[in-house]
Amino acid sequence: FFFLLGKGVFFYIMQCGFACLEAGAVRSKNATNIIMKNIMDIFISSVAYWLVGYALAYGDGNAIIGYTHWAGIGIDYGKMAHWFFQCIFAATAATIVSGAVAERCNYIAYIVYSAVISGLVYPPITHWTWTDEGWLKQLGYVDYSGCGPVHLLGGVCSLFGALFIGPRIGKFGNKYKKLEKEDIVGHSVPLSGIGGMILIAGFLAFNGGSIGSMSNPGDEFVIARVIINTILGGSGGSIVMLALCKLGFCGYPAWSFSLTLNAALAGMVSVCAGGDDMAMWAGFVSGAIVAPIYLAIHYFMLRMKIDDPLDAVAVHLGGGFWGLISASLFGYEGIVYGASYESAAKLWFRLVGAAIIIMWGSIASCIMFGLLRYFGKLRVTEEQELEGLDISMHNEPGYPVQGWVIPPHLPSCPPSESKQFLKSSKSFIKHDIEALIRPDKEIAVKPVNGTIKPETEALLKTENETSSKC
Repeated sequence: FFFLLGKGVFFYIMQCGFACLEAGAVRSKNATNIIMKNIMDIFISSVAYWLVGYALAYGDGNAIIGYTHWAGIGIDYGKMAHWFFQCIFAATAATIVSGAVAERCNYIAYIVYSAVISGLVYPPITHWTWTDEGWLKQLGYVDYSGCGPVHLLGGVCSLFGALFIGPRIGKFGNKYKKLEKEDIVGHSVPLSGIGGMILIAGFLAFNGGSIGSMSNPGDEFVIARVIINTILGGSGGSIVMLALCKLGFCGYPAWSFSLTLNAALAGMVSVCAGGDDMAMWAGFVSGAIVAPIYLAIHYFMLRMKIDDPLDAVAVHLGGGFWGLISASLFGYEGIVYGASYESAAKLWFRLVGAAIIIMWGSIASCIMFGLLRYFGKLRVTEEQELEGLDISMHNEPGYPVQGWVIPPHLPSCPPSESKQFLKSSKSFIKHDIEALIRPDKEIAVKPVNGTIKPETEALLKTENETSSKC
């Protein structure tokens, strides 16, 4: 009970990681929008999962669906911890989509797809794969911690979300509107890096806690194996991608941070299906192989002009699908250890499960995003997108201009013996610092040599009036 609650709370930290990773990967004019979506994701998903999601997933029912415990009615107190942990899973499946539609998604569309995915789309798959009566589990589908139900589903929904909403203005240019291709980059690599490291820590709880208990004989060994394989999967993905980048397979030879981070996350995704049934070398190899898979999907998306700012499709769809294959190849009873009918059957059943999840996610996404687009609620207007969602939708800039302007005043007049200090301070401010207010409302501070610009004079007007009284 306490194990699941503790892991669930730690698992929730992944939402902080998603928020920082996404916020840093978008332009500064959309930072508030990203943070707002990630904060509300957990609450919107919790309500949807409480009302209908848990009933569909784990309520008493048949091989297809559960149909008890609507709105939590009748849930035994002993299942409360399980409800909480699974609710965070549902929220994760929904929040993956946020990165694929970033910087142009209408907020009402975000509310709708978060509620629908966590309450209606994700729960039936968990019923099929993780309950004793679920038809995929009865068939022979095995998935330890959500390669299919969480990551593959989230990646499929992300793909169709990006397709239906279209690319950001200027991402690929537009010959009809005479727009040239624009190099759109995120505004803060350090913020994305912090988010990535938080996600890596959260992944350990995500995978380690999926066993559901730690009191049964042997549980502690499974948990340790899963956590170690999760780290090694990320290691394999990041090291191979680092080498590919430096060797020039990703453009100019360099130690690319963003590609390396995403490959590490894809590597950790790739061990979700069989992390409890892999040797340490298998975890590393699984992550290493997913790096070129991630890279291929990344460039395929660009070639097809599908705009995915966070590479959600490449990380989660690519990593999730390969993870199901990897578990069948490198598991202790997998094909690598000896080809047999049983090992081939496991691979076949996982591929069948992957096909069902892709089909279910595709149909649900087409209906959901198609209706939102039909009613004009999926994407913001061109004016709102160009202005930035922080101002146009939230009226709350992530980096308000007032917070970056040099204060146009000095402290109260010092004593007469400190007037020399005042003179030198005023001289330093006037002659050594220039504050430039750009059209996009950002501030840059840079040193200049002996030149007083009009912008500086405007900012220091009040200061001059104050100092003249001293």
